[in-house]
Amino acid sequence: MEFNEKLQQLRTGKNLTQEQLAEQLYVSRTAISKWESGKGYPNIESLKCISKFFSVTIDELLSGEELITLAETENRSNLKKIYNYIYGILDMMAVAFIFLPLYGNSVGGYVYAVNLLSFTATTPFNLAVYWSAFAALIVIGIAKIILTHLDKETWGGIATKCSL
Repeated sequence: MEFNEKLQQLRTGKNLTQEQLAEQLYVSRTAISKWESGKGYPNIESLKCISKFFSVTIDELLSGEELITLAETENRSNLKKIYNYIYGILDMMAVAFIFLPLYGNSVGGYVYAVNLLSFTATTPFNLAVYWSAFAALIVIGIAKIILTHLDKETWGGIATKCSL
């Protein structure tokens, strides 16, 4: 018996509607409907709640293959979230290029390494390009971290394409 059939059997065995079960598990009714129609699986936390609510083990709810698939999906999702945080932090670290002495200023026949704040040996246009690029990277990094934290995958994907 598949998970969706087991869940429906357990729910009807307790004479609960999808709405009532959703309230008990703190999920939406559409989530219950999706699970019962076989169009998706709950995450690990929801599985624990279902298991506890119906007093059955997770093994009883899921077949071995379903359990492996669910764990792989959850693992991929967690890795993607970690990578998104790392990429956001790396983008925000562009601020270091503003303060590190990476730019050469020629003074009296000598070339001194200066930070971007003190860099004068370039055209105003080039300076504007440098500042714009660093500001954009920093803003994208901040947005990436916020969107990852809020689980906004669509916007997070756009931010990833814009970042380095």
